[in-house]
Amino acid sequence: MTTWKDFADLKAVQRLAELARSPYNLARPDSLPPERIANYKASACGFDLLYAAQRIDDNVLAALQELADEAGLLAQFQAMKSGAVMNRIIGHASEERQVLHTASRDIFSDAPLAPAATAQAKEQLARLKSFLADVDSGAVCNEHGQPFTTMLQVGIGGSDLGPRALYVALEKYRLPGRKAAFIANVDPDDAAAVLASLDLSRTLVNVVSKSGTTLETRTNEELVRTALAKAGLNPLRHMVAVTGAGSLMDDPARYLAAFHMYDYIGGRYSATSMVGGVTLGFALGYDAFIEVLRGAHEMDKAAEQPDIRANLPLLMALLGIWNRNFLGCNTVAVLPYSQALLRFPAHLQQCDMESNGKQVSRTGTPVTWKTGPIVWGEPGTNGQHAFYQLLHQGTEIVPAEFIGFRRSQHGSDITVNGTTSQQKLAANMLAQSLALAQGREHENPNKHFAGNRPSLVLIAEQLTPYAMGALLALYEHRIAFQGFCWNINSFDQEGVQLGKLLADRLLGVMAGGKELSPDAPESSLLQAAGMAA
Repeated sequence: MTTWKDFADLKAVQRLAELARSPYNLARPDSLPPERIANYKASACGFDLLYAAQRIDDNVLAALQELADEAGLLAQFQAMKSGAVMNRIIGHASEERQVLHTASRDIFSDAPLAPAATAQAKEQLARLKSFLADVDSGAVCNEHGQPFTTMLQVGIGGSDLGPRALYVALEKYRLPGRKAAFIANVDPDDAAAVLASLDLSRTLVNVVSKSGTTLETRTNEELVRTALAKAGLNPLRHMVAVTGAGSLMDDPARYLAAFHMYDYIGGRYSATSMVGGVTLGFALGYDAFIEVLRGAHEMDKAAEQPDIRANLPLLMALLGIWNRNFLGCNTVAVLPYSQALLRFPAHLQQCDMESNGKQVSRTGTPVTWKTGPIVWGEPGTNGQHAFYQLLHQGTEIVPAEFIGFRRSQHGSDITVNGTTSQQKLAANMLAQSLALAQGREHENPNKHFAGNRPSLVLIAEQLTPYAMGALLALYEHRIAFQGFCWNINSFDQEGVQLGKLLADRLLGVMAGGKELSPDAPESSLLQAAGMAA
């Protein structure tokens, strides 16, 4: 059994704290010589990680390696992949679940690490392949014998953010005549706008909820069912579900088909399960979804390397810990220089902050060290004309993670002033990393850039389904490694529950079924908001 150790008790933490007293100065004129840029580079699954613009040197890297070894990060990762119960708080009520999102893409292995879970993944993929073949052949069609052209995914949280991010990233690879749409928020205006934009007669609706009881999803499902009925359509011929086996939604009387998701895959890690597979398979094709899984699987294997310089997810995790726990950085900006990755930072916000925004250790004791940072981001170069002012000259140091590609997806480009648009995009990305690191001296203080602000660059050849799968898994494992190191449970989300409970109380009052004291904060708040019954 893997031994869990508190972060503060690790000897490497003390060593790193000593090194953090005089970290590498990126603003020195000679801070980025060619040999440093060449040596501080790691590669896996088609991605190059350039990290010379981090405030580290070889001594820090050696201490980070000691930290990974002492905390047993690889052993914990292997235990997770092999089916150990990682979603738990020792001595306290917790979910007590395995964490096996990697099993959903271990389908390429002759000896899966979690055979039963991978067998279930293969079973669901076979069912999906058969269903999509029926859609393609016309065996599954609308009331008039017409093919379906749109899949509308109704879900929230992990049932929306990951699948939507992947779909937006890979829209270029859509099958002819196919597209996807999404409804997540319980805001009725969002649902109304999405539904108004669709030809409902040609739309399949994919409702995603593990329990079958998620308030927002069930509410939006009823909105969609009502819209279908008003259009004279039979919802049964238009609705499919992704849910837990035996849930309220696992019902052939209400759904054309139901695909299964499992307790051992958390919502924010579920994009490579049926949660993402059904809609992505419909819109992009089954083979494209398999390529997403293949890229993720290759990164799953790459994350097993013991040398942190050869393990991209582990290296990124440790660099993040260096910035968070030793340099005092409270936030990290994920900045894709690819408009197709527009929704990827939003997915990472959930995946990272819901995983590592924790205040107790896996033994239930309050932590005495910083855990997950605030994660945010937006594509460049738009961001350069918005918040980069703060990144360069603000009082908050924000480590930046740039993501870019050498070639565009569509290949439709033009040369202006000697360079293509894609070259301009990549040049801007690299220039921002340099500018943050080196800064600029200037006699006018308003034009002075202090520099010494850390960043890294992830760059690949092109954003393909394989590359997207690898990038997704890279960040999933970065997050898990950090949680292991901080000795927190990265796989529950108790922090979202209190708001839900209070919302239920307020809804009960608004519906007239509950009475509260006039002095109760809920009553006063409803009154002040003009929402009292």
